[in-house]
Amino acid sequence: MSVRVLFFASLADITGTHEATADASQHPTVGAIFADFASRFPLLETHRGSLLSACNSQYADPQTPVRDGDEVAFFPPVSGG
Repeated sequence: MSVRVLFFASLADITGTHEATADASQHPTVGAIFADFASRFPLLETHRGSLLSACNSQYADPQTPVRDGDEVAFFPPVSGG
């Protein structure tokens, strides 16, 4: 049960990749996926408080469930003028 995981901006710099995969059967929520990657890349944890996430192009919170084939994205907040 594979989930496509995308990292944007500084999060991609921290993980060293823009795209990875996660096993939805072992990490059934957006928050569980983030926690898994934060355990491998501890600097991600410093972004938890301001992190934005999406599941299938819709904003998602940590409790949002994920299923096989979903796409989860993590990105820092952005602003523009």
